[in-house]
Amino acid sequence: MPVAIITGASKGLGRALAEALAERGWDLVLDARTAQVLQETAAALGKHGTRVEALPGDVTIAEHRTALVAAAQRLGGVDLLVNNASALGAEPLVRLEGLPLDGLRRALEVNVVAALGLIQEALPLLRASSAGTVIDISSDAAAEAYETWGGYGASKSALDHLSAVLAEEEPGLRVWAVDPGDMDTDLYTAAVPGDEEARPAPASVVPGFLRLLDERPASGRYAASSLVGTR
Repeated sequence: MPVAIITGASKGLGRALAEALAERGWDLVLDARTAQVLQETAAALGKHGTRVEALPGDVTIAEHRTALVAAAQRLGGVDLLVNNASALGAEPLVRLEGLPLDGLRRALEVNVVAALGLIQEALPLLRASSAGTVIDISSDAAAEAYETWGGYGASKSALDHLSAVLAEEEPGLRVWAVDPGDMDTDLYTAAVPGDEEARPAPASVVPGFLRLLDERPASGRYAASSLVGTR
């Protein structure tokens, strides 16, 4: 069975994507910082009959990243790495004039440095896979200028560039930076707590990710919404 590592997988997009892969028979290594919620997610996904390893921890810690890859290796390797764990830099979001520099450092550490660290750990196993794939979760804020989204957007823009360079350096892999679009997630609520506008559930964009995995287009940046319902 193929094996995927998904960070930030206890809820939101990470859990929705993990659920879809479990339904397809993928074995999973899941990460999140909240142990109880992650264990509940793993137990629910395990009902699909696949193997699920749940490792609570912080992706910014090198030993935790090593443990994630080691768990995947025990399951058979790494066919897919999804860098989904994210930090906003400030909760709620604030204008750049008031953005705590420690918050910006945290966003860069989680969204960029830890993502690259996990890629580096997993590269030998990804290269050994017949369909090695990296999905880095991006954001519209990486490409557009929105008030208060500067720190988060800058970190995601850096992740986009990292993804593009990795694709050049690793032509045998597929490397996709994917913008999932606005979703009803805890991350968005933390970012803009007063916004009551209705947003789609994360599961609504998962078909776009599955389409990428099925059709395996060239490495690049994609919007999940453009991949849903356009076959």
